[in-house]
Amino acid sequence: MGALIKLIDAILFLFFMLIAIVAPLMDAQTCLPLEYFPDFLIHLKDSYATDYGDYLVTEKPNFFVGLVWLELFFQWPLSLINLYAIAAGKSWFGTTCLLYGVSTFTSMVAILAELMWSNKASDKLLMIYAPFMGFAALAILRGLLPHSGKTSAIGKRPALNKKKRA
Repeated sequence: MGALIKLIDAILFLFFMLIAIVAPLMDAQTCLPLEYFPDFLIHLKDSYATDYGDYLVTEKPNFFVGLVWLELFFQWPLSLINLYAIAAGKSWFGTTCLLYGVSTFTSMVAILAELMWSNKASDKLLMIYAPFMGFAALAILRGLLPHSGKTSAIGKRPALNKKKRA
């Protein structure tokens, strides 16, 4: 069970790292004035929206803007907290991971329902959004797994290997 938890933690660490970078730089452009962002980020977001036909990003429907605000004020800080919790081996990681997973899962249900039922989304666009539902489910699963006191933090050595200072 310990190896499975470590694998899940590694996958979630990479996912939380992605969210920690993308949310304030790319997703925030949906609800904040574009003057706050450098031109290359605006161009990158526009290129993505054009290449993948992401009409949610270009049309900015009210529900989507609201979900981006939720991401910026709740999910993004939780992703930063979860990065710290994984790296430091904190016992409360399961709780914050569960909070993040449930919030993201709920948001993704609304987004994927819109994409599938609107008949506007391409398969290519669905393949961009669908993995976020999977990562949210993985975060929920990790939040429900028991915390093992044996899990070590990233970069920490076991107590037995540390040199004793006299």
